[in-house]
Amino acid sequence: GMTQIHGPLGFTDMDKEGMLIEGFDELGTFATLYNYPYYLDHLEAAGYQKSTDWVEYEIEVPKHIPERMSEFAAKVAERFGVRHLEATRSELKPYAPQIFKLLNSAYSHLYGFVELTEKQIKFYTDQYFTFIKPDFVSLILDKEGQVIAFGLTMPSLSKAVQKAKGRLLPFGFIHILGALRKNDRADFYLIAIDKEYQRKGVHIMIFEKILKNYQRFGIQKVETNPELETNTQVQAIWKDYNPRNHKRRRCFIKNL
Repeated sequence: GMTQIHGPLGFTDMDKEGMLIEGFDELGTFATLYNYPYYLDHLEAAGYQKSTDWVEYEIEVPKHIPERMSEFAAKVAERFGVRHLEATRSELKPYAPQIFKLLNSAYSHLYGFVELTEKQIKFYTDQYFTFIKPDFVSLILDKEGQVIAFGLTMPSLSKAVQKAKGRLLPFGFIHILGALRKNDRADFYLIAIDKEYQRKGVHIMIFEKILKNYQRFGIQKVETNPELETNTQVQAIWKDYNPRNHKRRRCFIKNL
């Protein structure tokens, strides 16, 4: 009784999805797929059509954080009674359920998103929070200590994985650990803000903290990872950082 074929999509929004259709000569990120250009020709010849596209940007880390940015972030924190959580990796982990709950809520309207179950949340918590780098994460709490926004980034692992030839063992993990310690590139994985706090400047707090730490660790370029081409609200965030739209991915659909 199947009437459509639809994809490439993952079982959840945390999985890799979208066929690369532009940017074949660009460095891919750890969270994305790679495919050869002829894949697109084959699918179109077989009658598949565009369902939606994701775009990716490379942005520049400013050499100096504008003073007005820091001032605005401080005013937002004071006005709404919210604050950054300064924590170690082990101290961040207990907040994981709240982070994924916020993700379920904030992403519920996005194309192809399927709400994460409790079992999946535990799986992704164990998978990601073992090597997360707290300095590359911004977690914002309200007066009651509840998570109302977060930004999750990591040092880029792309070149390290290339050096390791895609294998952790026997010595690939050395390249991964090296990339986590010293790097000039970062990948932006996730950002989410509680609906009650959207369009109130909370995202400035997220970026002000992360950009300051990027400067401290010598990060010069950041990959945004895929975002829906229709998500102009997120894309507007990048406009002050010399964005370069260098990759595009597509989800196809075919009626049977």
